[in-house]
Amino acid sequence: MATEAKKIRAGWYETRSKIVRLVILGGSGAGKGTQAQMLCKHLKTPWISTGEILRKAIAAQTELGRQAEPYFTKGELVPDPTMIEFIRERLLLEDAKNGWLLDGYPRTAFQAEELDFLLDKLKQRLNWAIWLDVPKSVLLSRSLARSREDDQPEIVQRRIDLFHECTMPILEYYERSERLLTVNGNQPPEQVHQEILKKLSLRD
Repeated sequence: MATEAKKIRAGWYETRSKIVRLVILGGSGAGKGTQAQMLCKHLKTPWISTGEILRKAIAAQTELGRQAEPYFTKGELVPDPTMIEFIRERLLLEDAKNGWLLDGYPRTAFQAEELDFLLDKLKQRLNWAIWLDVPKSVLLSRSLARSREDDQPEIVQRRIDLFHECTMPILEYYERSERLLTVNGNQPPEQVHQEILKKLSLRD
Protein backbone atom coordinates (compact mmCIF):
# COMPACT_ATOMS: atom_id res chain seq x y z
CA MET A 1 0.00 0.00 0.00
CA ALA A 2 1.28 3.46 -0.86
CA THR A 3 2.49 5.69 1.93
CA GLU A 4 0.40 8.74 2.86
CA ALA A 5 3.00 11.04 1.26
CA LYS A 6 2.79 9.13 -2.01
CA LYS A 7 -1.02 9.20 -1.87
CA ILE A 8 -1.00 12.96 -1.42
CA ARG A 9 1.34 13.48 -4.38
CA ALA A 10 -0.57 11.06 -6.61
CA GLY A 11 -4.14 11.86 -5.64
CA TRP A 12 -4.19 15.58 -5.03
CA TYR A 13 -2.29 16.68 -8.14
CA GLU A 14 -5.26 16.16 -10.46
CA THR A 15 -7.71 18.25 -8.43
CA ARG A 16 -5.87 20.90 -6.42
CA SER A 17 -6.31 23.62 -9.05
CA LYS A 18 -9.91 22.92 -10.04
CA ILE A 19 -12.66 20.65 -8.70
CA VAL A 20 -12.32 19.27 -5.18
CA ARG A 21 -14.66 16.68 -3.63
CA LEU A 22 -14.12 15.69 -0.02
CA VAL A 23 -15.82 14.04 2.92
CA ILE A 24 -14.90 14.86 6.51
CA LEU A 25 -15.26 12.15 9.14
CA GLY A 26 -15.30 12.18 12.94
CA GLY A 27 -17.54 11.53 15.91
CA SER A 28 -20.04 14.00 17.33
CA GLY A 29 -17.91 16.80 18.82
CA ALA A 30 -14.85 16.12 16.64
CA GLY A 31 -15.04 19.61 15.16
CA LYS A 32 -16.17 18.55 11.70
CA GLY A 33 -18.39 21.59 11.22
CA THR A 34 -15.69 24.05 12.25
CA GLN A 35 -13.05 22.44 10.05
CA ALA A 36 -15.47 22.03 7.15
CA GLN A 37 -16.36 25.73 7.17
CA MET A 38 -12.71 26.79 7.39
CA LEU A 39 -11.69 24.45 4.59
CA CYS A 40 -14.63 25.41 2.36
CA LYS A 41 -13.75 29.08 2.78
CA HIS A 42 -10.20 28.27 1.72
CA LEU A 43 -11.36 26.18 -1.24
CA LYS A 44 -14.32 28.41 -2.16
CA THR A 45 -16.50 25.32 -2.35
CA PRO A 46 -19.87 24.53 -0.69
CA TRP A 47 -20.08 22.92 2.74
CA ILE A 48 -22.78 20.24 2.68
CA SER A 49 -23.77 19.38 6.24
CA THR A 50 -26.21 16.48 6.40
CA GLY A 51 -27.09 17.46 9.96
CA GLU A 52 -28.24 20.89 8.78
CA ILE A 53 -30.04 19.36 5.79
CA LEU A 54 -31.91 16.99 8.10
CA ARG A 55 -32.81 19.71 10.61
CA LYS A 56 -34.19 21.97 7.87
CA ALA A 57 -36.13 19.14 6.22
CA ILE A 58 -37.64 18.10 9.57
CA ALA A 59 -38.54 21.68 10.46
CA ALA A 60 -40.18 22.13 7.04
CA GLN A 61 -41.87 18.71 7.34
CA THR A 62 -40.88 17.67 3.82
CA GLU A 63 -41.53 14.06 2.81
CA LEU A 64 -37.90 13.10 3.42
CA GLY A 65 -37.89 15.13 6.63
CA ARG A 66 -40.85 13.17 7.99
CA GLN A 67 -39.12 9.90 7.12
CA ALA A 68 -35.92 10.96 8.89
CA GLU A 69 -37.42 12.60 12.01
CA PRO A 70 -38.11 9.50 14.19
CA TYR A 71 -34.49 8.38 13.80
CA PHE A 72 -32.72 11.74 13.94
CA THR A 73 -34.43 12.94 17.11
CA LYS A 74 -33.35 9.76 18.94
CA GLY A 75 -29.74 9.92 17.77
CA GLU A 76 -30.21 6.87 15.55
CA LEU A 77 -28.88 6.49 12.01
CA VAL A 78 -31.38 7.57 9.36
CA PRO A 79 -32.11 4.63 6.96
CA ASP A 80 -29.75 4.42 4.01
CA PRO A 81 -32.35 4.89 1.22
CA THR A 82 -33.56 8.12 2.83
CA MET A 83 -30.04 9.48 3.36
CA ILE A 84 -28.80 8.69 -0.14
CA GLU A 85 -31.82 10.52 -1.57
CA PHE A 86 -30.97 13.57 0.56
CA ILE A 87 -27.42 13.46 -0.80
CA ARG A 88 -28.50 12.92 -4.40
CA GLU A 89 -30.85 15.92 -4.29
CA ARG A 90 -28.16 18.14 -2.74
CA LEU A 91 -25.37 17.18 -5.15
CA LEU A 92 -27.63 17.97 -8.11
CA LEU A 93 -27.87 21.63 -7.07
CA GLU A 94 -25.98 24.15 -9.17
CA ASP A 95 -23.46 25.17 -6.51
CA ALA A 96 -22.20 21.58 -6.15
CA LYS A 97 -21.20 21.12 -9.77
CA ASN A 98 -17.66 22.39 -9.24
CA GLY A 99 -16.80 20.61 -6.02
CA TRP A 100 -18.04 20.18 -2.46
CA LEU A 101 -17.22 19.04 1.06
CA LEU A 102 -19.63 16.55 2.59
CA ASP A 103 -19.98 16.57 6.39
CA GLY A 104 -22.02 13.90 8.21
CA TYR A 105 -22.22 11.36 5.42
CA PRO A 106 -21.26 8.59 4.92
CA ARG A 107 -21.86 7.16 8.40
CA THR A 108 -21.34 3.47 7.54
CA ALA A 109 -19.13 1.50 5.15
CA PHE A 110 -22.26 0.61 3.17
CA GLN A 111 -23.09 4.31 2.79
CA ALA A 112 -19.52 4.94 1.63
CA GLU A 113 -20.04 2.39 -1.12
CA GLU A 114 -23.44 3.87 -1.97
CA LEU A 115 -21.87 7.31 -2.21
CA ASP A 116 -19.29 6.00 -4.67
CA PHE A 117 -22.06 4.40 -6.75
CA LEU A 118 -24.02 7.67 -6.72
CA LEU A 119 -20.97 9.71 -7.71
CA ASP A 120 -20.27 7.29 -10.54
CA LYS A 121 -23.79 7.90 -11.86
CA LEU A 122 -23.24 11.66 -11.54
CA LYS A 123 -19.85 11.31 -13.28
CA GLN A 124 -18.05 12.60 -10.21
CA ARG A 125 -15.26 11.22 -8.03
CA LEU A 126 -14.41 11.58 -4.36
CA ASN A 127 -10.83 12.74 -3.90
CA TRP A 128 -10.23 12.32 -0.16
CA ALA A 129 -11.85 11.32 3.12
CA ILE A 130 -10.45 13.44 5.98
CA TRP A 131 -10.56 11.65 9.35
CA LEU A 132 -10.49 13.85 12.48
CA ASP A 133 -9.08 11.51 15.13
CA VAL A 134 -10.37 12.52 18.59
CA PRO A 135 -10.63 10.39 21.81
CA LYS A 136 -14.15 9.36 22.86
CA SER A 137 -13.88 11.22 26.18
CA VAL A 138 -13.10 14.46 24.34
CA LEU A 139 -15.98 13.90 21.91
CA LEU A 140 -18.39 13.60 24.81
CA SER A 141 -17.18 16.68 26.68
CA ARG A 142 -17.17 18.82 23.54
CA SER A 143 -20.66 17.72 22.54
CA LEU A 144 -22.13 18.40 25.96
CA ALA A 145 -20.59 21.87 25.95
CA ARG A 146 -22.70 22.80 22.93
CA SER A 147 -26.20 24.19 23.34
CA ARG A 148 -28.13 22.54 20.52
CA GLU A 149 -31.54 21.18 21.51
CA ASP A 150 -30.72 17.68 20.28
CA ASP A 151 -27.43 17.49 22.22
CA GLN A 152 -28.84 15.82 25.33
CA PRO A 153 -26.37 13.57 27.23
CA GLU A 154 -28.06 10.27 26.40
CA ILE A 155 -28.47 11.23 22.74
CA VAL A 156 -24.86 12.41 22.48
CA GLN A 157 -23.58 9.21 24.06
CA ARG A 158 -25.74 7.16 21.67
CA ARG A 159 -24.33 9.03 18.67
CA ILE A 160 -20.76 8.44 19.81
CA ASP A 161 -21.43 4.75 20.44
CA LEU A 162 -23.08 4.37 17.04
CA PHE A 163 -20.19 6.17 15.42
CA HIS A 164 -17.65 3.72 16.77
CA GLU A 165 -19.87 0.71 16.06
CA CYS A 166 -20.97 1.61 12.55
CA THR A 167 -18.74 4.34 11.20
CA MET A 168 -15.24 3.16 12.04
CA PRO A 169 -15.30 0.56 9.20
CA ILE A 170 -15.45 3.51 6.81
CA LEU A 171 -11.83 4.20 7.63
CA GLU A 172 -10.89 0.73 6.41
CA TYR A 173 -12.98 1.25 3.26
CA TYR A 174 -11.22 4.49 2.34
CA GLU A 175 -7.82 3.19 3.42
CA ARG A 176 -8.17 0.27 1.01
CA SER A 177 -8.81 2.67 -1.86
CA GLU A 178 -5.98 4.97 -0.66
CA ARG A 179 -8.27 7.96 -0.13
CA LEU A 180 -7.95 8.36 3.66
CA LEU A 181 -6.10 11.25 5.31
CA THR A 182 -5.84 11.01 9.12
CA VAL A 183 -5.59 14.27 11.08
CA ASN A 184 -5.13 14.79 14.83
CA GLY A 185 -8.39 16.50 15.81
CA ASN A 186 -7.45 16.80 19.49
CA GLN A 187 -5.69 20.15 19.15
CA PRO A 188 -6.75 23.81 18.68
CA PRO A 189 -8.94 24.39 15.58
CA GLU A 190 -6.36 26.48 13.71
CA GLN A 191 -3.71 23.81 14.18
CA VAL A 192 -6.13 21.16 12.91
CA HIS A 193 -6.88 23.35 9.91
CA GLN A 194 -3.20 23.85 9.11
CA GLU A 195 -2.56 20.11 9.37
CA ILE A 196 -5.39 19.45 6.91
CA LEU A 197 -4.02 22.02 4.47
CA LYS A 198 -0.55 20.55 4.77
CA LYS A 199 -1.79 17.06 4.01
CA LEU A 200 -3.81 18.36 1.08
CA SER A 201 -0.87 20.50 -0.08
CA LEU A 202 -3.12 23.56 -0.07
CA ARG A 203 -1.11 26.13 1.84
CA ASP A 204 -1.11 29.58 0.21
